Amino acid sequence: MVFFRSMSKNSASRSVWLIVVVASLGYFVDIYDLVLFNVVKKESLEWILKGSTPEKIRETGIFLFNMQMIGMLVGGLLWGIWGDKKGRLSALFGSILLYSIANLANAFVTDVSVYALVRIIAGIGLAGELGAGITLVSETMSKEKRGYGTMIIVTFGALGAVVAALIESEGSKVASVFTALTGWTPQNWQVAYIVGGLLGLMLLFLRVGAFESGMFKSLHKDDSVLKGDLKMIFFDKKNLKKYLRCIMVGLPIWYTIGLLVANSQELFSKELQTTGLVKNGTAVMFAYMGLSVGDLISGILSQILRSRKKVVVGYLLFTSVLIIVFLYFSNGISSDSFYFMSFLLGAATGYWAIFVTIASEQFGTNIRSTVTNTVPNFVRGSVPVIMLSFGFLAGTSLGNIHSACIIGLICTGLAMYAVLGLEETFSRDLNFIEEIS
Repeated sequence: MVFFRSMSKNSASRSVWLIVVVASLGYFVDIYDLVLFNVVKKESLEWILKGSTPEKIRETGIFLFNMQMIGMLVGGLLWGIWGDKKGRLSALFGSILLYSIANLANAFVTDVSVYALVRIIAGIGLAGELGAGITLVSETMSKEKRGYGTMIIVTFGALGAVVAALIESEGSKVASVFTALTGWTPQNWQVAYIVGGLLGLMLLFLRVGAFESGMFKSLHKDDSVLKGDLKMIFFDKKNLKKYLRCIMVGLPIWYTIGLLVANSQELFSKELQTTGLVKNGTAVMFAYMGLSVGDLISGILSQILRSRKKVVVGYLLFTSVLIIVFLYFSNGISSDSFYFMSFLLGAATGYWAIFVTIASEQFGTNIRSTVTNTVPNFVRGSVPVIMLSFGFLAGTSLGNIHSACIIGLICTGLAMYAVLGLEETFSRDLNFIEEIS
């Protein structure tokens, strides 16, 4: 009997770690595609809009990015509700399948309208993987160690951005393989999309052996419990306050990536009079390398300190200092130093895993998937608001540097206020439900 119990425990442990591996690889491809669009949009649009002006290409790139963000906001709701009503596992693999197909389709677009449609579909798919993976891992691992699981997902997943930049830069080498096999020579940007699509489809073969959350299965049998009902968030004052606080905690992460790093080439390297050429793709790559390191360290620290909140507070303080150093004490630095600052900014905001885990742990099993899927996507969706606010301030006498600093300190201030008002959730038992009060 002891032998069979031991085998059962070992089998369960392997299945749990299989879920962690699948979610990690899924998020790797998720981030790959999310970052890839910004890396290849200029090259792809120059090929699609042959002869167009740089201004037209820039405006079209912004339009396509906004279409992707619309898809992500819609997808966050769809996959979140699906995960609460139908299951976390089906949401995880459904999102992977959708963005993989969209990736492949992206390699063959020939006009902007089709490109926009595919980016919406890709956005819907990309919105579901992280939330489903984090929810599944949080509910299947032990409450004392689930932080390690979510840490692995985000730490490994962030490296997808690095691979996206490398694949795009070395696309000609991969294209030669396609030429040898098919006789077709794709563009670098087409290669990058095809690789992302194939990676995602390969992940679906790992579905064998993965299992559904026990908490969800138990709850799914009870028809009297409301599941995935948005009224439990938006029509309950206490839950709505918690929900908004969860969103605010993540604002500095996408302020840093979406404003400071993503505009390195056109804006901040020029404002800081950087010596040498700074490329957006390379800056994003270094920032995501920093995010990966930061998420690894923050995850370990939260386990050692047995606290999510203390770690986030420390990272927010570090982020505030680095924003000031970057904007006011980096004038005249070299391009290599600029990339190092991008790495540090990424590391300082490397609490994405803890941020999403906090959101997941705040709410009951019957609404957890919806919250865990929508919170990070609303944070991502804050980028246009951050950019508009920055643009408004930059158009005044403040200029770009002061405006960026003000927006950054507002984001970190809101995050600090939010995290201090949330309950500590380390080792909380997640087997509870939400009810409309």
